[in-house]
Amino acid sequence: MNASKPERILIVNTFGIGDVLFTTPLIRNIKENLPDCFLGYICNQRAKGVLINNPHIDKIMVFEKDYYRNLAKFSRLKALKDFLKFLNRIRRERFDLAIDLSLSGQVSFFLWLIGIKKRIGFNYKNRGRLLSQSIAIEGYEGKHVVEFYLELLKFMGFKVVSQNLEIYLSPAENMWKEDFLKNNNISDEDMVIAIIPGGGASWGKDAGLKHWPAENFAKIADKCIEKFKAKIIILGDYSDLNICNKVFEATNGEVIQVCGRTDLRQFAAILNRSNLVITNDGGPLHIAVAMGAKTVSIFGPVDERVYGPFSNDPVRHRVVKRFLDCRPCYQRFKMAECNNKRICLEGLSPDEVLRAVEDLI
Repeated sequence: MNASKPERILIVNTFGIGDVLFTTPLIRNIKENLPDCFLGYICNQRAKGVLINNPHIDKIMVFEKDYYRNLAKFSRLKALKDFLKFLNRIRRERFDLAIDLSLSGQVSFFLWLIGIKKRIGFNYKNRGRLLSQSIAIEGYEGKHVVEFYLELLKFMGFKVVSQNLEIYLSPAENMWKEDFLKNNNISDEDMVIAIIPGGGASWGKDAGLKHWPAENFAKIADKCIEKFKAKIIILGDYSDLNICNKVFEATNGEVIQVCGRTDLRQFAAILNRSNLVITNDGGPLHIAVAMGAKTVSIFGPVDERVYGPFSNDPVRHRVVKRFLDCRPCYQRFKMAECNNKRICLEGLSPDEVLRAVEDLI
């Protein structure tokens, strides 16, 4: 095997849906440069849905850190045995290159332990000591995360030939979409606007710091019905049900509420039909971009230059934000101290968001 051309490549990214979607241009570029390679991917269960049916991935393996932690509470021996079985599954694949995006010293250690000779990634807080080649970072800042990921191609001698986020729907999923539209009396001529008032699940208990107030989303929904005769669909994960119901109950017009009733693939299929998606910063925004929808996204503490909509057609996407000296306050994976952590969101009026909607429509 030519040392510059690995035959079996493993990508490791155990973060959220948006982060995994940010790797799809990297995946495509690897396969464009090395079409005959075997490409494996390790992600968590929640993010797996964005990779299913991707023709450039040969094998998806799921790693859930919490599974082993919870198991260890009852039996450390059982947790260790299960984890060693998982490592052996990876070792048997005989990968000769790993792209470690975990920012974790433990992951790079285990990749070294199972004998993957070349390991590339980011050296964050000196956690990349066991990587063969790395880029030193203090956080993702100054450019988009996708661009950070694509920069790793230089270690493989590959050029960037594609920069699109990608999700691939199956024929069955497209059929489900058509049935959904028919059952909800949505025709080809209808303007469909998806509203996603939740998101940000990877932030856990702090996800609400990304959420624009529910009553504002309701006002936008009513305005879109009044001005554009739009069909409004409220979407979200089951964990977003509370905020989605608040939006639903506060709207005056007729809206379709399917929050918590779709899986990730069906969620993506609906966004694929949507003419416009109005959403907070988070994974749903990036699913919308990947599915080709226009987007209006609302950003609070997070830097849109790093985590905003990434597209070759930026005119289809609008970011609404407040121009404050203190934002973005989420930098280097941490929130800065703030006396009012929601000031950057609560100060955004529905009129500002509506202007962005009108601009795109």
